[in-house]
Amino acid sequence: MNNAAPSDSIVAVIRRARDLVASRGVRDAIDLLTESNRHARSDQFERALVRIRRDAAQELAHTVPSTRERIVAEPSDGRVVEVEAADLSVASLRDGLARSGCLLVRGLVDAERVANLVKGIDSALASADAASGGAAPIDRGWYNPGPMPDRDASGLPASANRRFLRERGGLWTIDSPRMLFELFEVVDEVGIGSLMTDFLGERPLLSALKCTLRRVPPDLVVVGGWHQDGAFLGDHVGAFNLWLSLSHCGRDAPGLDIVPKRVDRVLQSDHGSRFDWSLSDDAVRAAAGGSAIVRPEFRPGDALLFDHLLVHRTATSPEMTQPRHAIESWFFAPSAYPAGQLPILY
Repeated sequence: MNNAAPSDSIVAVIRRARDLVASRGVRDAIDLLTESNRHARSDQFERALVRIRRDAAQELAHTVPSTRERIVAEPSDGRVVEVEAADLSVASLRDGLARSGCLLVRGLVDAERVANLVKGIDSALASADAASGGAAPIDRGWYNPGPMPDRDASGLPASANRRFLRERGGLWTIDSPRMLFELFEVVDEVGIGSLMTDFLGERPLLSALKCTLRRVPPDLVVVGGWHQDGAFLGDHVGAFNLWLSLSHCGRDAPGLDIVPKRVDRVLQSDHGSRFDWSLSDDAVRAAAGGSAIVRPEFRPGDALLFDHLLVHRTATSPEMTQPRHAIESWFFAPSAYPAGQLPILY
């Protein structure tokens, strides 16, 4: 851990960042605060970054149909397409999406970074739990919840949504300024930022409501089951999901069940669906078209990349005994940003 910065230096840097924002130098302000925080960690830098990223994104997000080239489905061999991190490219991503609806990237994040992210998730969740119990003081780098949209696609008010998420082993990443900082560090270090930009045709925005730190218990009761995220994000969005596994999961810890083929539209819920955005087992079997459901085994540092059309669900079974640490991050093209989300500048 880096040494803390002197308080007068912190104030001066944040003042300079505000001046840059006022002169429309938002990227320069983010770079200044990021470099300052790398040199000497401060929750004040991290919280200032959250404010700037949040405020600056509002004028960039629009909800209009995407004009980018759609992925054309190719025959599936019933497996999830995999590549090593060194072979990740826009071409390999498009190939994975076309043949299996997703791309599994092995070893995207190294072991040291994975260990730090796991510790960070545990610290953020512990701080959130302490805050809910009335403990003080709370390290506002680890937990500093801000205002969120009172309603989203779930129909829940923000307070209920935050509580529901926490009860299921999750926390909005934006509620932990330090972990949001760490996420963007990872995105840049492993090349996902440039990959997303090339794939979407524009630098994306993160969704605060669809970016979650997770420590999923093995006995999780799955709500909703099978789904496509496009059912509540819309069929027109420019979407990119970075699902980063920080545990061994899929055998001893909850993972993902996947229909390993390209589905080219949002499927309609039927009478067997529990919610208007979920899919029944019959609908999933029809979508699979004879392909077997796949439950990949993830290693720490592996990532699954997919868009809003992948048919999937959280995978649990009675023999699982370990929790799963992961970070799920949805990014969207600003020109086709989904309604009801809260954009965050990347």
